[in-house]
Amino acid sequence: MKISAQLTDELILRELGARLAGVRLGRNLTQAALANAAGVSKRTVERLEAGEVATQLSGFLRVCRVLGLMEHFESLIPEPVASPMEQLKRQSARRQRASGQRTAPIEPKKWTWGKPS
Repeated sequence: MKISAQLTDELILRELGARLAGVRLGRNLTQAALANAAGVSKRTVERLEAGEVATQLSGFLRVCRVLGLMEHFESLIPEPVASPMEQLKRQSARRQRASGQRTAPIEPKKWTWGKPS
């Protein structure tokens, strides 16, 4: 089942739970072994896989970490990116070169025609 905004929360949770169970079984882990490795109770793993709402997000994250699924969260909630116009504004404000050390201005010599007498 494809997860979309049209699905109810319960259906999404059940689908996520079924996917977690599939990954766990694919790695040949029991619920107890996964719970032990994630530092959660076996009942928490059971609830996650059943899609029960009472599970805590931290337990979900721990189980996903053990199953090696953490890198997929980047696509779930990507980091906000500045608009192209905002990127151009930031780019133009970026310094292009160093200003160097400032010295006292040199007094120009008085210019005259011919040889000084």
